[in-house]
Amino acid sequence: MINSSYAIAGAATGFVVGLSGVGGGALMTPILLLFFGIAPTTAIATDLWFAAITKSVAVGIHNKGGKIDWQVVRRLWSGSLPVALIVVLLVSFGAKVQKVGWLSHAIGVVVVITAVGLLLAPKLSSLARGRRLDHPSEFKAVQPLLTVVAGAILGLCVALTSVGAGAIGTVMLLYLYPLRLTAHRLVATDIAHAIPLAVVPGLGYLFAGMVDGQMLVSLLAGSIPAVIAGCFLARLCPARLVQICLACVLSLAGLKMLL
Repeated sequence: MINSSYAIAGAATGFVVGLSGVGGGALMTPILLLFFGIAPTTAIATDLWFAAITKSVAVGIHNKGGKIDWQVVRRLWSGSLPVALIVVLLVSFGAKVQKVGWLSHAIGVVVVITAVGLLLAPKLSSLARGRRLDHPSEFKAVQPLLTVVAGAILGLCVALTSVGAGAIGTVMLLYLYPLRLTAHRLVATDIAHAIPLAVVPGLGYLFAGMVDGQMLVSLLAGSIPAVIAGCFLARLCPARLVQICLACVLSLAGLKMLL
């Protein structure tokens, strides 16, 4: 049976994901923790599958016209997927993270970093564009390695907190590929990277029995139609306005979790 409260939360988050490519973890995990009182590991495990399925719908729409840069995606995966797999194996079979009190605070820290990154995104992009144009050879030489490292950082964040693949990933790609990735290519590429990154740790949490299936179904009942609407509205709404509004919401959520 569909829980209407979860469906509304899923719809709100799905709409933001469709609009900006951001929010699968950065919004849903704080919502589950703050408004529904869900245990941190259950929130993380369920949100990983929520993000993977919701973003699978979004990427099909955003990728019309071949917007995904698969070379960039493969570089990110080469760093993120192995790290995520190692972390989730430790969580599932060794380290009892569900009993560690700092987990909620860790999520709060990542959410605040996400918000700051969104606010500073134009500045970081401008700095990167200047460096790319002033020192093109040096910039392109380190680009592949830095992308793999960025992927590894995202893998760690997502596997531990379910947060970071969209928002932090977007900011990293803005800095690493200031000329190559236009706004639409950036969103499509980031979403494509995020889907397997959610599935890999999600499988580990699923086998460990940490995913709440009933809650997931209710969340998806709201998110799937909403993410479709968000994807189509994204063509009309200024991307920067969405980033600023999202950053404000995330700042409040992250600070509340920390304080």
